[in-house]
Amino acid sequence: MKFETVRGCGADLDIRSLLDRQQYDDTDGLAAAAGISPEAWPLFGVVWPSARVLAGAMVTYALGGQRILEVGCGLGLASLVLHRRAEDVVASDCHPLVPSFLEHNATLNALVMPKYHQAHWSRGAPSLGLFDLIVGSDVLYERAHPGALSSFLAAHLETDGTVLLVDPNRPQRAPFTKAMQRLGYEVTSSAVLSAPGLAEPYRGSWLTCRR
Repeated sequence: MKFETVRGCGADLDIRSLLDRQQYDDTDGLAAAAGISPEAWPLFGVVWPSARVLAGAMVTYALGGQRILEVGCGLGLASLVLHRRAEDVVASDCHPLVPSFLEHNATLNALVMPKYHQAHWSRGAPSLGLFDLIVGSDVLYERAHPGALSSFLAAHLETDGTVLLVDPNRPQRAPFTKAMQRLGYEVTSSAVLSAPGLAEPYRGSWLTCRR
């Protein structure tokens, strides 16, 4: 494991993450049961540039008491920022190690653990409920993600709700946009103009989905 300080999130966040992308330990087969391949196993535990961008944006995003869900939260940077703002946020992911990392990172930052719900996009999560705002970062990196994520978002977004995703211009962005449009959503894209705390310029987009 390693510890790092993530800047550009209002107050700094101290984060415990995996040492690198080569780590793998699924002795009990929990990740395999969740459909996570060995190659994808470590992806939850890395501080990705897109996660930094989303967390930074959540510092000042106008919320007004909305119920918020972070999908594919990984280490949960955005959820921690929102939780620190005392917002009603639920972090979600399908990786079995996410809850322990999220709890540890909350403690590192003098926070109680945010609400967490284990959710696999293709399997449904009927007890999760509906949200006014659903956020995520770099969640479209596999071919199956556009269809699975679009259906999941539609199932858990309030009628007048908003989906806000940060995407590093991955190829699956176009199929996701089409999938959301087929479900009756308007999808707009805009370039990320500000990425505080990153050593290099961020090349990616905001995707906003509304009915």
